[in-house]
Amino acid sequence: MRPSFDSTRRGFLRSLVGGSLLYPAMVSQLMAEEESRSGAEDPLAPRAPHFAGKAKRVIFLYMSGGVSHVDSWDPKPRLFADAGKTVSVDEFQGRKGEFKMFAKRPQWEFSRHGRCGTEVSSLFPHMAECVDDLCVIRSMTSDHTNHYEATLGIHTGSFTFARPSIGSWVSYGLGTENRNLPSFVVIAPKTPYAGGQVWDSDFLPGAHQGTLVVPGAEPVANLRRRVATRRLQELELEALARLNRQHLAPRAADPLLAARMRSFETAFGMQMELPDVFDLTRESDATHQMYGLERGSTQGFAWQCLVARRLAERGVRFIELIDVGSSDNWDAHGDMLTHTPLARNVDRPIAGLLKDLKARGMLDDTLVVWTTEFGRTPFNAAADARGREHHHWVFSSWLAGAGIQPGTVYGESDDHGIRVGRNGVHVNDFHATILHLLGFDHERLTFRHSGRDFRLTDVAGEVVRGILA
Repeated sequence: MRPSFDSTRRGFLRSLVGGSLLYPAMVSQLMAEEESRSGAEDPLAPRAPHFAGKAKRVIFLYMSGGVSHVDSWDPKPRLFADAGKTVSVDEFQGRKGEFKMFAKRPQWEFSRHGRCGTEVSSLFPHMAECVDDLCVIRSMTSDHTNHYEATLGIHTGSFTFARPSIGSWVSYGLGTENRNLPSFVVIAPKTPYAGGQVWDSDFLPGAHQGTLVVPGAEPVANLRRRVATRRLQELELEALARLNRQHLAPRAADPLLAARMRSFETAFGMQMELPDVFDLTRESDATHQMYGLERGSTQGFAWQCLVARRLAERGVRFIELIDVGSSDNWDAHGDMLTHTPLARNVDRPIAGLLKDLKARGMLDDTLVVWTTEFGRTPFNAAADARGREHHHWVFSSWLAGAGIQPGTVYGESDDHGIRVGRNGVHVNDFHATILHLLGFDHERLTFRHSGRDFRLTDVAGEVVRGILA
């Protein structure tokens, strides 16, 4: 059978820079864009939320593996006092029954910080300096004790089935402010638990899938122009566009083909803007020092945080930063002291990000979220255990910025940090509140799929009004 285009055209395509710039998120986006040209609504067009939200964008800081709440944000004097004593629980690591466990003393001391006096452990000394801007939630609760399901839940609201990521829902609801950049960007050095489902758009239009950026010398592959000058590239793209229009004319019903055509134009836009995002040479020495970033470095959470601020400045709606991957993370079964280098990697950069956003006036309309998938047990099966196990009954998260009541603590766990003591915040409530701050009624931000209206919070979730300014 004769190929759909001749070898001369194939050779011409191969000579063009655009051909190497296709990757799944972009192809999905371009398919949606091309469908919009044929009469459907443009999925990335800027759109107004249900009401005037306080936040225009979100920076979502995700600590993979399960940060211990009782060693970081949730002080428990009784846990210090009762270390080594037995406590009874009716479940252990997903197994039902009666279990006698030993209370385990926290590894780090707590002290009060800021004007508000919020207690934070010495694990996070730099973030502790920022407590007057934080609302710490000490009563978070999740539905699953396994990493995969809990990671899926904190990102999609679903603990059992793949669903669109919260970043995809925000992109779907707000569209984009900058067509040269993705509306949803994920910066991660390694693949997290649940893999690409963390940033997948699932049944939402592919335009809303997150674009992965990997810290390093080439954060996005094949971004550099291969031809000598910008003008030469423009001429090549114009020539390609003419050939593509001719090729598409008898095949107008093929959206994938149309999307591939549009990719050259979009890739050109990204080539113009993304390199500038990643170029930190014009950031001052003071800024580098504030983030704890060595000049010229492209690794570590400090680089991720500074790039996140630059993406936020340029109109990206949802920026997620994942500190590590599905191994060598906060999953401290064997030794809680593995938290120390992980905290060192993120503590100063996050504090720098908060201070930088505040100094630039961006914290007023940027919502910063810090979370993990669950906490760690305040007890263990052995009195001399050095580590802690998974603990989804209660854990800690915090929010800062647009619309959040600063310098506050919401909810509490019980005396040993085992269960919610007061004002529990389920993951669905957490998501409903984030959407509310962006101007959305979470029950109305829906998408019709397989005969029903889906939403991020499924059939649950209430806005946590006690944390709102």
